[in-house]
Amino acid sequence: MRTTRRDFIKSASLLSAGAVFIPNMMSCSPSGRLNVAVIGVGGQGKSNWSKLINQKDPTWNENIVALCDVDDNRAADAFKAMPNAKRFKDYRVMFDKMHKEIDAVMVCTPDHSHFPALMAAMELGKHVICEKPLAHNIWQLRTLRKAAKHYNVITQMANQGHATNGIRQVKEWYEAGLLGNVTEVIAWFDGPDFGPTKYFNKPASFPPPEQPIPAGFDWDLWLGPAAFRPFNNTYAPKTWRGYFDFGNGELGDWCCHTLDAPFWALDLGLPDVVEAEFKSPVPDNGYVSDQAIMRWEFPARGNKVPVKMHWYEGGLKPEVRPEWYTDKLPGSGMIMVGDKMCLATGGRPNTPALMMPKGEWETFQTKLPEKTIPRTFEENPQREWIDAIKNGKVPGSNFDYATQLVEMSLTGVLAQRFNTRIEYDAKNMKVTNHPELDNYIKEPARKGFSFGENL
Repeated sequence: MRTTRRDFIKSASLLSAGAVFIPNMMSCSPSGRLNVAVIGVGGQGKSNWSKLINQKDPTWNENIVALCDVDDNRAADAFKAMPNAKRFKDYRVMFDKMHKEIDAVMVCTPDHSHFPALMAAMELGKHVICEKPLAHNIWQLRTLRKAAKHYNVITQMANQGHATNGIRQVKEWYEAGLLGNVTEVIAWFDGPDFGPTKYFNKPASFPPPEQPIPAGFDWDLWLGPAAFRPFNNTYAPKTWRGYFDFGNGELGDWCCHTLDAPFWALDLGLPDVVEAEFKSPVPDNGYVSDQAIMRWEFPARGNKVPVKMHWYEGGLKPEVRPEWYTDKLPGSGMIMVGDKMCLATGGRPNTPALMMPKGEWETFQTKLPEKTIPRTFEENPQREWIDAIKNGKVPGSNFDYATQLVEMSLTGVLAQRFNTRIEYDAKNMKVTNHPELDNYIKEPARKGFSFGENL
């Protein structure tokens, strides 16, 4: 039977008994639909805003009233799909002109420009959802966490896996004691993959030579808080992830998917030590390495034992162990190693599996442990965010949770970037054995893009 919106809200309310509820803050649209602004509407932005319009059930549609993008060419599909939405290149101008007409804001820009856009929106009391990995440095993450509480807005990081049934099964199976004490987490990803049509594209030389700025593209606004440099198409519009000034490499991009389940299930918190065990040689040019192996060390948490976590990238993988009951690992994945049993997922936590002989696994699936965690409708983080705004709930990947997941990731990015071992004082946001790296925990921002200094 088809679940209706009313049925879902009713059942979700029952499942969420005892959860934290916050006041409904929808104010601009009398129709019951949210007025949404989208910052960064091309590329990954489309996968976000498309969840809010043209739904089979029209009661799930929202009003997208403003579109902001520095690139007219990549924004063309959005402009065509929503001809009545007002168009902007600069979100600061958009907020100046339209803040009274906006309830909520989607931020789908490159990593380095997430923070100022999010802060500009939250300071105006707007609910926000943002593409992963949420921010570009650790100070920004801490400030976003404080801002969400200070401005009392509904927040969400759009890492799809955190809305799935699969990630809930990982946590439920662990909490049911099936894995025992988990002492190790191992994850691997087959990227980065380099080339002009990929998400990573190395220039022929560093720094890349200046090229003409494409028509309809505002390079200065694209740079946003980052220091000015001449345009080159290996920076934008698509292949910025390889430059640490703009992105956070493959680890920053995929940690929010692949490591979300163990981080949540094991309540890992922040590490004491992070080390680059291997990084392929690259010039000192602020560009990501081809291959890397990272290690985090997490202390004991209550009755949970210490955990070591490894990340392999660039096609590197761990050696297969007999207790995994497999001869070959997939291209990307994650394994939680327990003293009773191991659990595996793919690059995202959508379909977890206990690592046991095939017949035992098939039997297990006929008598799964009890569901103790409320499920989300359609496993959709955008819809989860919208419902939270309208019904006073807290999304699963809210900034209180998501900032800590990403901070764990960014300590790894810092160790990878400088090919070193980091001893991390999380309480004070300090690298105690390399104080010079504290300069990268909070990076300078260009004039006009400084936000959050007073929080």
